[in-house]
Amino acid sequence: MKEYQPRYRGTHTVYVFVESPEVTPQDLSLRAYEAAPDLMIKETCFGLQITGEPARVAAVVKTLRALDPAHIFVKDRGFPPGDVRRCRANLGGARPGFFGHEFELSLIRFISHGLEALPHREGGESALDALERRKKKPLDPDRLKALFEAEEPSHG
Repeated sequence: MKEYQPRYRGTHTVYVFVESPEVTPQDLSLRAYEAAPDLMIKETCFGLQITGEPARVAAVVKTLRALDPAHIFVKDRGFPPGDVRRCRANLGGARPGFFGHEFELSLIRFISHGLEALPHREGGESALDALERRKKKPLDPDRLKALFEAEEPSHG
């Protein structure tokens, strides 16, 4: 077996997912190209894939998330673009991680809703304050069991 030789040594790749009523993947790609024309940016059906020097990628991601923070999500990519071990051009069909993205996209609207609701919470408690309060008091096991039992099975 031939030894693996990475093409994009020293780079970092992220996926930027957008599920927004205000911002489209095309809006993100235009803004990303304006902010960093030297990065490898690929527009996808779910948002963008960005590859480049880690600090530059982080700066562009920060710029993009500012457009709609409750509806733009970022995730690291495990393998660089074109990696023969995972590239669909070599494997045929959809890339194995695509189905995970598809599932995650079905859930982010709920996360967005929660993020939008945080500032309007009763008592004006910030998310960080609520997290600290919850750290001090563990979740009751019976409450946890009820939450699991209330979870609806997926129909897919």
